[in-house]
Amino acid sequence: MKKIIQLITAAGLSLAILSPAIAQMDHSKPMDHGKPASQQEMPMTDGEVRRVDQETGKITIKHGEIKNLDMPPMTMVFTATDKSLLSNVNAGDKVQFTVKNEKGQMLITSLKVVK
Repeated sequence: MKKIIQLITAAGLSLAILSPAIAQMDHSKPMDHGKPASQQEMPMTDGEVRRVDQETGKITIKHGEIKNLDMPPMTMVFTATDKSLLSNVNAGDKVQFTVKNEKGQMLITSLKVVK
């Protein structure tokens, strides 16, 4: 019986403490959680093309820091989301690109050659 009284007292005190905070919240408007990751603006990354494989849609790029993925500069292979992104790119070209990590696969979503 003593435990039940202690439990009821603790629950009552919790409600009394939390009630003002709950009352101050504005429940009339939806909360702004920002854009989903897929809709957020991805920063462009600078790089130099090392190799292009049109057939598989893969490209090797020596790149600078990829800020949206918190990735340091390195050389690595990426897959283009659309093979046509690679149609005007050759080894040695300086490029700017955006990349996303989809289930561990690095996908290039945009790519442009820079002079």
